[in-house]
Amino acid sequence: MKQPIRVLIVDDHTLFRSGIKALLQRQEGFEIVGEAGDGLEGLKRAKSLQPDVVLLDLHMPGISGREAVKLLAEEAPECNVLLLTVSEDAEDLIETIRAGARGYLLKNIETEFLLNAIRAAARGESVVSPQMTGKLLMGVRMGKEGAATEADKEKLSPREKEIITHLARGASNKEMARTLNVAESTIKIHVQNILKKLHLTSRVQAAVYAVEHGLAQKE
Repeated sequence: MKQPIRVLIVDDHTLFRSGIKALLQRQEGFEIVGEAGDGLEGLKRAKSLQPDVVLLDLHMPGISGREAVKLLAEEAPECNVLLLTVSEDAEDLIETIRAGARGYLLKNIETEFLLNAIRAAARGESVVSPQMTGKLLMGVRMGKEGAATEADKEKLSPREKEIITHLARGASNKEMARTLNVAESTIKIHVQNILKKLHLTSRVQAAVYAVEHGLAQKE
């Protein structure tokens, strides 16, 4: 039997935590392993509980979500962090993605989108609320994204360029494996190599890079 996705909820609003907890408990395949009301407590619980996914609010007393993402990346790197926030600020989005968050979700998303986002994060994939995608691209244009450059594009092999094109379209590893007729594990290795060569930390960043450097238009 497939193991449930272990989730830690970090949010300073007790009622919101209770709502998310009740929602996930009604679904198959999820296990709430803990909750916390601030970033510091969330970091402690993440280190001790080692959840698959941390649902993290952005604006909390004490350690902010931005700082918590950085600390989680350093001290609990195996945990996949999903920001779940009301903030539509592009700077919050860019900063947390750069710090290593797997995704950035707005609290007004549909239930099914949240569930699929948690599943994607547990698989090591990245996701951003549709309303924030344009802001992510705008942030890149304003020079707020990572260190990847035009020259780095030439480091990619033909297959890697093909895969980053699919990443820009939002394809999962499974979908790419089926389309390219290769093993899913092969796709995973290629994606890791792409991120390393481009000095990026997530699939979202790779997708943005593809759009910005003309790799998303190839057929």
